[in-house]
Amino acid sequence: MKKIFVLIIIALCPIIMQGQARKMYRQALRTTNLKQKIELLDKVIAEEPKNLDAYFNRALAKNDSGDYHGAIADYSKIIVEAPDADTYFNRGNSRYNLEDFQGAKADYAKAFYLDKNFIDALYSLACAKFDLGEYKDAIKDFDAVLRVIPDLQIAYNYKAAAYVALEDYKKALKAYSSAIVVNPNADAFYNRGVFYLDIRYFQKAKADLNLAVRLNRDNSFVHFYRGASNLFLGKNEDAISDFHKSLKFDSFDFDAMLGLAMAYYKLGDKEKAKTYFKKAKSIVNFSSGDTVDKFSKSYWHLKHFYFFKSVYYDLDKL
Repeated sequence: MKKIFVLIIIALCPIIMQGQARKMYRQALRTTNLKQKIELLDKVIAEEPKNLDAYFNRALAKNDSGDYHGAIADYSKIIVEAPDADTYFNRGNSRYNLEDFQGAKADYAKAFYLDKNFIDALYSLACAKFDLGEYKDAIKDFDAVLRVIPDLQIAYNYKAAAYVALEDYKKALKAYSSAIVVNPNADAFYNRGVFYLDIRYFQKAKADLNLAVRLNRDNSFVHFYRGASNLFLGKNEDAISDFHKSLKFDSFDFDAMLGLAMAYYKLGDKEKAKTYFKKAKSIVNFSSGDTVDKFSKSYWHLKHFYFFKSVYYDLDKL
C-alpha cells in the first residue's frame, strides 16, 4: 500500500508542477511590475523549458526594461523552435533599440515576408532603411505603406526627409505638403517651415512657422526657427523676440544666443550683441585661438555658414 502511495505521488508531481507553472504564468501576465514579471517567467521557463509563450512574454518585458540583448536572446530561442512573423518583428524592435539597423532591417523584412498583411513590419522596415541611408528603397516602402494607410502622416514626413537627403527638394516639398493635407497640425506646419528655411524660402518658412506657433506655443524649436526666418528677412526686432522666447525653454541654447547676438548687431546695439556673443562662447568653452569652427555643431554653422561667418567676424571684433 505504501509503495502504491509513493507511485501515485511520483505520478502526480509533474501535474502539480505544471499547475504551479500555469499559476505563475497567469500572475506574470497580470503584473505590471517588469522585474516581477521577468522573475515569474524565469520560474515558469525553469519548469517548462519549451514554453515558448513564456519566452515571448519574458522577451517583451526585457525589452521594455531596457535589456535589449536579453530580449533578443529570448526571441532567438523562439525563432529556432517555431519562427513566426511576430517574433521576427519584435526581435527587430530590440535590435533597432540597440541601433543595429542592419539586423533590424533583416528581421523586419523576414516578418513582412512571412505575413504580407503585417503593415507595421513594412513601416518599420522602411524606417530601418531610412536610418541606414537607403533612401530610395525606404521611399518605396513608405509608398507601399501609404497605399494601405493613406492618412499616415509620419510616413509622409519620412518620405520628405528621404527626398531632402537625396536633394530632390521638389518631391520633398510635395511630401511635406501632403502631410499637412492629411493632418494640418502644428508639427506638419513646423516640418515644412523648417524645410523652407533650409532651402532659403524665408517668407514661406515664416508663414508656416507662424501657423505652427498659433497651434502650439510650447515648442521651443518653432520659436527659434521663426526667429531665424525673421533674422534673414531683416525683421530683427521680431527675431529678438522669438530668440528670447526660445531661451525661456532652454537658457543654455547657444544657437538662440548667437541669433540674439546677430540680431542685436544688425539693429546697431553692439553692447547687447557683444553680451550674447560672449554667453554663446562660454557655453561651447571658446578659448583664445579658437575660430568660427568652434561652433561647428551649431545650426548657423551647419545650415547657413556663409551668413554666419560674415557676421561672426564682425561680432568677434567687438
